[in-house]
Amino acid sequence: MSNNDDLRQEALKFITRRHFFKQATYGIGQVALAALLDERLFADPAPQNPLAPKRPHFAPKAKSVIFLFMAGAPSQLDLFDYKPALVKYNGQPIPDEYVKGERFAFIKGTPKLLGTPHTFAPQGKCGQMMSNLMPHLAEVADELAVIRSMRTEQFNHAPGQIYMNTGVQLIGRPSMGSWITYGLGTENSDLPGFVVLISGDKYPDGGKSCWSSGFLPTVYQGVEFRSQGDPVLFVSNPPGMSQLDRRRSLDALRELNATHLGEVHDPEIATRIAAYELAYRMQTSVPELMDLSKETPETHALYGTQPGRVSFANNCLLARRLVERGVRFVQLYHRGWDHHGEAQYDDLLTGLPRLCRETDQAAAALIKDLKRRGLLDTTLVLWGGEFGRTPMNEGRDGSKWLGRDHHPRAFTVWMAGGGIKPGISLGRTDDLGYNVVEDPVDVHDLHATILNQLGMDHTRLTYRFQGRSFRLTDVSGNVVRKILA
Repeated sequence: MSNNDDLRQEALKFITRRHFFKQATYGIGQVALAALLDERLFADPAPQNPLAPKRPHFAPKAKSVIFLFMAGAPSQLDLFDYKPALVKYNGQPIPDEYVKGERFAFIKGTPKLLGTPHTFAPQGKCGQMMSNLMPHLAEVADELAVIRSMRTEQFNHAPGQIYMNTGVQLIGRPSMGSWITYGLGTENSDLPGFVVLISGDKYPDGGKSCWSSGFLPTVYQGVEFRSQGDPVLFVSNPPGMSQLDRRRSLDALRELNATHLGEVHDPEIATRIAAYELAYRMQTSVPELMDLSKETPETHALYGTQPGRVSFANNCLLARRLVERGVRFVQLYHRGWDHHGEAQYDDLLTGLPRLCRETDQAAAALIKDLKRRGLLDTTLVLWGGEFGRTPMNEGRDGSKWLGRDHHPRAFTVWMAGGGIKPGISLGRTDDLGYNVVEDPVDVHDLHATILNQLGMDHTRLTYRFQGRSFRLTDVSGNVVRKILA
């Protein structure tokens, strides 16, 4: 043993137990402090792109989603859910056991049953029962998974639309598109990850809350594209501002914002930096995207598109162009499906056929076009509204026009592509189409299934806010595995 070793051994004799623990606490305290400190305090203040692609929880079937939202609630009983009993008992009062204690948006008293005035027939090799109002969609019946057993908790338009999009009827929660871009990012750095396109009679009742980012960073909010004028508001340079001046001003703003971000670590500052940079890149990418004149005459004939017009057909073609470029979530709103039968323009004999003519060809063309381009396998297409319609005639104020009231207990949506089993039906309603009697699917189940196809476990996609971890499916939701390929 060396002299140094002898000295160490002697020193150890003088270290008492109390002295040892006193000295040890300094080291333990340093470890605890390191664990408590925010590691971002020592990180590079340069912001990361919050829309950069992220790894899913597991191997996905789909890369993107196109949600065809028929705002106003289309009548499932006149389009997809054929009920011969309704036709047979048309005009007779509905049995009391159905409506006793029930709340309706507008119906009063004991309403009369209303059989569909339209014809149904089996379509495709799968024999999908569909209305004559959708002849083009009938051509792709074998690509569809029709869910006739949807249910919701809401029966008024604004809360129903917000609930269908966010999983909660109140404003302030992130929409499905925002959750998806938060979880996965986007594959095109020159376009938003979540794009909204609107057509039809009016703005959706739920307004921008339907595509809000809620408490998520605002970079994940849906960006509304317009078919006329500037495609995106405030992206173009103002008069007198050159592209070089714009670049220099953005560089200066970026430096200031990056310095501020390094001091306060507010994620909204990173969002602001990313938004400015994305807007700059969109000045080039968006005009090219929106130029439908580059599509072939055959494609325009397929969709029924007319460049320069505001139409559902143009928006369907734009949706294909967006997912083709790597945009993660595209949502189309077509308003006007609220057929109460107050007047001829909103009845089932005039109003409903008009809406079908505006949307049927383009929706079917979208599926055909995605398939021929090899995109349908990786693009999940969803069609539906916020709730269904009653099997009774509303007859508001004695109206003689045919119409149906709001009905949350049963409605229909269909899905295609993105790993969904094609040519199938799921769920069943009773003989009058009033209640779901087989394989019920609620809104949270639908959301869980969409996330699953994108490779995300809906229980793991969470965001911490006000002391609680939130998720799109709240505290419920089950993947509907019967419709998965």
